[in-house]
Amino acid sequence: MAADRRELLVVAGEASGDLHGARLLTELARLAPGLATFGLGGDGMQAAGLDAVAHSSEVSVVGITEALKVLPRARQVFARLLAEVDRRRPRGAVLIDFPEFNLRLAKELKVRGVTVLYYVSPQVWAWRRGRMKTIAKVVDRMLVLFPFEADLYAREGIAAVHVGHPLVDEVPALPSLWERGGAVRRPYEIALLPGSRRSEVEALLPAMLSTVRLLAESLPVHARVIQAPTIPRELLDEAVELSGLEVGIEAGDRFAAIADSHLALCASGTATLEVGLLGTPMIVVYRLQPWTYLVARLLVRLRDVSLVNLVLGRRVVPELIQGQAAPHRVAALAERLLADPAAPGGIDDMRRGLAELRGRLGAGGASARAAREVADLLDLAPRGGTGVAA
Repeated sequence: MAADRRELLVVAGEASGDLHGARLLTELARLAPGLATFGLGGDGMQAAGLDAVAHSSEVSVVGITEALKVLPRARQVFARLLAEVDRRRPRGAVLIDFPEFNLRLAKELKVRGVTVLYYVSPQVWAWRRGRMKTIAKVVDRMLVLFPFEADLYAREGIAAVHVGHPLVDEVPALPSLWERGGAVRRPYEIALLPGSRRSEVEALLPAMLSTVRLLAESLPVHARVIQAPTIPRELLDEAVELSGLEVGIEAGDRFAAIADSHLALCASGTATLEVGLLGTPMIVVYRLQPWTYLVARLLVRLRDVSLVNLVLGRRVVPELIQGQAAPHRVAALAERLLADPAAPGGIDDMRRGLAELRGRLGAGGASARAAREVADLLDLAPRGGTGVAA
């Protein structure tokens, strides 16, 4: 199909992808003024200029059971995206994470002759490595966040560029509460990060609130729920009201609130990197539907599941998954950590490990580098043009 160099398809199906996509679109607007983008994204990408066929929250869930509920809508969105591709005939496509949807979409795009860049790699190093065969067939270039991912793809003969992690720029280097005399400050400030998808929050937030109730029986604590941009306030308000606890909800400066916490209870995912970059000790908790967890245990090959531990290459922060994430277990661990920060494997050790994280994620400017790769491969920037340096 003939291509129009002023049209670009961009697709992100999750909150973290929307965040990365918004930064990418902002940088692309500097490199290629007048570029029109359309596709699937959330509030951030739409604010950055995306003409959205649908909102990413309509198709973003965790788990097999939850995915079945949104499958009809996901099929509708998939068909609408392809219809827009046929109508607009874009120069290329940038697909951001969201592999179950985006790899299928990539197959259809390749049939139509659309150049495909894939930004934020599926976790092929953790599970379903067979997807690399699909990637080799349907993706023209991978833009990856971690150096080890570029090496992995290179060994398979797949074009991949390490652009770095956007969170290095997005998360400020704030002094943590522990650095500001937090060891003697009371009550203990607890940040609750139950996730960025509705299904995650519904599964995790009630258990986190129960954990706070149990912890408060032995220690003076004050808890705040850190609201993800994709989660409606009323969902959090309802959970807090049902708990009967006096718990705040932070919807403003989430990074400052996390940095001002002694400890975070954090859903596994990108949020662990945010908390880690801020130097806040954490307990990673996660619970899936039983069938989803059974499948995951059969497929996942890694001992650790949180990105912060994977990037650091060792178990720095504790992970309590499935049955281990019961409120009494989480509360008992939180009490031990807060009562004796200097204990082996405790808060002091966590803080020392987390101090390495920013350096492991690479230099700043990841979004600008990713935008330059997109512009160069698709020949989007004006000749002799304006824009940022690579």
